Amino acid sequence: MRAGHRTFHRLHVWLGWVVAVPLLLWTVTGLWMAARPVEEVRGEDLRAPTVPLAYSGTARWPDTRGRTLKSLTVESRPGGPVWVASFTTGEARRADLATGRLLPKVSGEEATLLARASYLGSAAVDEVTRTPANHPPLDLRKPRPAWRVSFADGAHVYVDAETGAVLALRTRQWRLYDFMWGLHILDPRLREDTSHPLLIGLAVIGVLGTATGTALLFTRRRRRRNPKAVRP
Repeated sequence: MRAGHRTFHRLHVWLGWVVAVPLLLWTVTGLWMAARPVEEVRGEDLRAPTVPLAYSGTARWPDTRGRTLKSLTVESRPGGPVWVASFTTGEARRADLATGRLLPKVSGEEATLLARASYLGSAAVDEVTRTPANHPPLDLRKPRPAWRVSFADGAHVYVDAETGAVLALRTRQWRLYDFMWGLHILDPRLREDTSHPLLIGLAVIGVLGTATGTALLFTRRRRRRNPKAVRP
């Protein structure tokens, strides 16, 4: 029994050294995320209500100009409903609901107006930046061309550069939460992969450390019952 106790003790200590930092990281980040109200993280108090879809006129099929449609929907915008046509090429465009005419792509000025209409905060606009579809910002993570409208309070509103849809509202709180999430899953760069070898390996070591610690409780109890047992 003494030899078994020593083996479990040494194994437990070494496993503890390996997994101590990840365990602390998981605990701290998990506690922080659990303590934040999800509505506050999402910035729901800063989102304007969705404009109701209302149209009483005649709709005309949009001019697709020889491109193959993937999907076609009617979506609400502050200026009224529009066609939103998605093509098999990955491009998407707006079209006038009454005439079917394709509308121009969204400019920076229009993106600012659309962002302001969707945002209930009172902060001023600091910067308007075009972001590419093939390299979206970390706090967007959607492969769409977009305008990032940055407000002075740290909020970012992303507006689709082709359709005018508001893709995301990201607050400072959201970005901090996202950073904590990346640390929690040990993927601080992309913050998406919850099933990679490092995370799985350290989780297994954590389970083994817990198991050996539990085994030590039983071996120590039995040794204490034996007055002749010698402490390792």
